[in-house]
Amino acid sequence: MAPPKPRILDLFCCAGGAGTGYHRAGFDVVGVDLDPQPNYPFPFVQGDALDILRWLLDGETIGPFGLDDFDAIHASPPCQGYTALAAVHGNAWPKLIDPVRELLDQAGLPYVIENVQGSPLRRDLTLCGEMFGLGVIRHRYFELGGWAMPKPTHIPHRGRVRGWRHGEYFDGPYVAVYGDGGGKGTVAEWQAAMGIDWTDDRHEIAEAIPPAYTAHIGAALVAHLAEEVAA
Repeated sequence: MAPPKPRILDLFCCAGGAGTGYHRAGFDVVGVDLDPQPNYPFPFVQGDALDILRWLLDGETIGPFGLDDFDAIHASPPCQGYTALAAVHGNAWPKLIDPVRELLDQAGLPYVIENVQGSPLRRDLTLCGEMFGLGVIRHRYFELGGWAMPKPTHIPHRGRVRGWRHGEYFDGPYVAVYGDGGGKGTVAEWQAAMGIDWTDDRHEIAEAIPPAYTAHIGAALVAHLAEEVAA
């Protein structure tokens, strides 16, 4: 009989970009998000991610799962508060990385926190679409808690992101997966560029990270967990 798959808790899961990568790496995945996520492809619990994590730390369950049923945790707190848009909008968005990190440290499981450039994450990994042959650049930082993995070498970009910038059109090998207008790609182009095929909702695709990122991280995390069991 094959051993059971490790299980990861996918906090702030949105439509499942990160969760799909972990699933491809060999995890069973359970997602948590404040908003309904009808296209999330794995078991899903609607609720505030911080509250859910506190409940688990207090010995409560979410559905059939308690904290002991998870082998690792991934968290993608809202990124808007750490972007250049935050200043334009008066920093109205929540900044949750610090409280998330504090709770994850209390949980004592290996964890991954993901966020955008400019966020206060420790840059244990910086991943880019070019590293995986994708049609997006989409740099993201990843902080690893309780475990480590090698840092991949950043690959120079092959050109520009396609679209209009300040009244001038630029061609290039990458698609801009955000916003509307300005030469943005079609939904099919966004799906292909991101490696996402289970949703055709523009907002969901724009909010996601490419599954290739967490498939790469997840493979290393599966190996780490196996080493821990064998030790």
